[in-house]
Amino acid sequence: MDAKAFIRKTVTENPIVLFMKGTAEFPQCGFSGRAIQILKSCGVRNLVTVNVLEDDEVRQAVKEHANWPTIPQLYIGGEFVGGSDIMSEMYQSGELQKLIPQAAQA
Repeated sequence: MDAKAFIRKTVTENPIVLFMKGTAEFPQCGFSGRAIQILKSCGVRNLVTVNVLEDDEVRQAVKEHANWPTIPQLYIGGEFVGGSDIMSEMYQSGELQKLIPQAAQA
């Protein structure tokens, strides 16, 4: 399976996906670490993470898939949400907390 097919399959088959640098247990950059903390604060339990540092093709393809140049990237319900800055803004406004239960039930 090529990287683009892997990304499509991952985001459509899992309610909440974070493409990040490192893992949820050991983030490899501050932005990925912040994204994980936000999701934990929202009570996310069914999070699927993809460490883009393990595969350069996936790392490049995920940027093209969302037309978004940076990592981390959050997908909820198959839809691109944004990176850590957008996640922070959505968390502070309460918008992110509303999206998560909807995705978990879908």
